[in-house]
Amino acid sequence: MSTLSHCRSYCSSSNYGHHPVAVSSNSPKRFVPCKVSVQSNRKSKSNVVCMQDGAVSATLAPIEDKSPPKKMKNVLLSEDENMKKGLLSVTPSEEYEEAAGFGINKDDSTVSITVVGASGDLAKKKIFPALFALYYEGCLPEHFTIFGYARSKMTDAELRNMVSRTLTCRIDQRENCGEKMDQFLKRCFYHSGQYDSQDHFAELDKKLKEHEGGRVSNRLFYLSIPPNIFVDAVKCASLSSSSTNGWTRVIVEKPFGRDSESSAALTKSLKQYLGEDQIFRIDHYLGKELVENLSVLRFSNLIFEPLWNRQYIRSVQLIFSEDFGTEGRGGYFDNYGIIRDIMQNHLLQILALFAMETPVSLDAEDIRNEKVKVLRSMRPIQLEDVVIGQYKSHTRGGVVYPGYTDDKTVPQNSLTPTFAAAALFIDNARWDGVPFLMKAGKALHNKRAEIRVQFRHVPGNLYNRSFGTDLDQATNELVIRVQPDEAIYLKINNKVPGLGMRLDRSNLNLLYAARYSKEIPDAYERLLLDAIEGERRLFIRSDELDAAWLLFTPVLKELEEKKIIPEYYPYGSRGPVGAHYLAARYKVRWGDLGLEQ
Repeated sequence: MSTLSHCRSYCSSSNYGHHPVAVSSNSPKRFVPCKVSVQSNRKSKSNVVCMQDGAVSATLAPIEDKSPPKKMKNVLLSEDENMKKGLLSVTPSEEYEEAAGFGINKDDSTVSITVVGASGDLAKKKIFPALFALYYEGCLPEHFTIFGYARSKMTDAELRNMVSRTLTCRIDQRENCGEKMDQFLKRCFYHSGQYDSQDHFAELDKKLKEHEGGRVSNRLFYLSIPPNIFVDAVKCASLSSSSTNGWTRVIVEKPFGRDSESSAALTKSLKQYLGEDQIFRIDHYLGKELVENLSVLRFSNLIFEPLWNRQYIRSVQLIFSEDFGTEGRGGYFDNYGIIRDIMQNHLLQILALFAMETPVSLDAEDIRNEKVKVLRSMRPIQLEDVVIGQYKSHTRGGVVYPGYTDDKTVPQNSLTPTFAAAALFIDNARWDGVPFLMKAGKALHNKRAEIRVQFRHVPGNLYNRSFGTDLDQATNELVIRVQPDEAIYLKINNKVPGLGMRLDRSNLNLLYAARYSKEIPDAYERLLLDAIEGERRLFIRSDELDAAWLLFTPVLKELEEKKIIPEYYPYGSRGPVGAHYLAARYKVRWGDLGLEQ
């Protein structure tokens, strides 16, 4: 497969830039390109269509809009908003290209990516390596610049040295790895400044303009910083270093608040300086290969969609486990806990994708509309449907593993859960009565993230005698293992070869490592590329976030107000016993605890 095809809507890095952009506020007009049909399921927002063989189709005329600008000087109304207003007048395509600076000439535009909080672990371990991987595969535009921004004093050379230690060539063409690294690092620069200083961001703006060289400037800011300084950084970036003739987008890392009230306040503050279409709330689990494959598995395989309902599915389990504790990160974790850190975002987002109705199209808004419907249909979580736990010290093999409160950054009397299990229900026609069981924990016996779909028992099963009284042994189960060792497998009943009638439970297995030789891209690569393209399908919309917090906030407050004591479990165990009683109450068992997982 060529590098061009796996970079999706790009024809090549040299043809980058044909996307809807905001026109400078000095211009009385703004333009939105007409939609173009391309040979892809991805929604095209290009005014130039790049064909498989490299040909370029005719450029379509844009839509002219003379309405006053929105909050930021570089923000445009979206295509849908223009269509709703009935703005159907057309101007020559050359005028669009001249005003927007996005003509066919590859020199017309550039992308500047600023990693705010560049000295932090997330930037070093995930963001810079992901950007390098995109560059290595030819998925970044020809003209791009990467800036690190943080309070630490650092030179360009020191940043490059720091970044170089985390870069790896894990991709096909390893022979020119060193050369590619050198080329990438030459595009990386650093600016030191405070996160709440408009003057420092204005200095950054000057440096960005020097590297942009008069081209149409598109700017992406990645906020890899604590949430309490999100708003200050956004304010300064918006007022002092946003693009004047291209788009400006901001990627915001979780947590998005601690509850409904703080999340709403954060959203309101961000929207003082940004439009909703500029805010990209990232949940890296949505960028994982198996999560993105979830809708493909369901909607493109006839055998699954008819079974995807309460008539055939007995329970759905979303399981997340880590085999290590907080390990020095307890100070941050203690303020949030496992429910806020994992369940309210990662697992709930997967649940919404799993349970949603068929969207009208693969357009981002159509998919997110269906996810919101699922979240709004969910029954309020009851305290009796939640089990919380906290890991304690344990000695195994002569090694002493510390308990949660042994972490010096954690208060000795902390009741923060490091484990939680919950039963959730969707009150709609498709899923009425089906328990969606969530389980997430730290310091457990293994590391995994998976979705387990347990089907109902076969009515009047002729072979019940072969399974004895344990009908669960005869239950079909679909397992989607998100990590590690990505796989999809279906558990079926099968006759063991021989003269007798002995049944066995076997797996129909798609192990990604065996089937696909190419290494699976990191989730951050996919999400960064989407943000550059303006594709919002895998990012969280504000009403989606509101619905998620509305579901969890009441039970979180009840846990904290009543000071519920977590059930303690040994480091490296399978978690609290209470989780098994929770599943048994709904006449199911956790699928990851059997002899055959």
